[in-house]
Amino acid sequence: MDLILEDLTAIDNKLSQRYIELDTGGYFIIYLDQSAGLIYAKHFTNVIDDQGLAVDPETGKVIPAKGKVERTHTTVFSGRTAKEICVKIFEETQPCPVTQLDHASYLGREFLRAEVALVTGKEYIQD
Repeated sequence: MDLILEDLTAIDNKLSQRYIELDTGGYFIIYLDQSAGLIYAKHFTNVIDDQGLAVDPETGKVIPAKGKVERTHTTVFSGRTAKEICVKIFEETQPCPVTQLDHASYLGREFLRAEVALVTGKEYIQD
């Protein structure tokens, strides 16, 4: 059975709605610098509360999933390809800032999407 782009998008959109447990190691904001040809990932720490929500360890306030939040990142990773940035995060950083396999899988997918946007000159918006 041939899947067309609309089918693949529908599958991804449905799977993006599932519940996932947040990583106690923190989260990443991914963005591109097209002129430098780089993928960037800012890493932020968090604490997961009893309700499964990400909390700022400094303020104790819940970190909203949408909207702008003023926080200071702990590290900025960069790479020219998805593989390069993954190697830096998962193999060269000790301790690894990613503690859950589903988070690692998500990041790999996002870095690949970012790489494609970088190569094609298209806009990248993190899922």
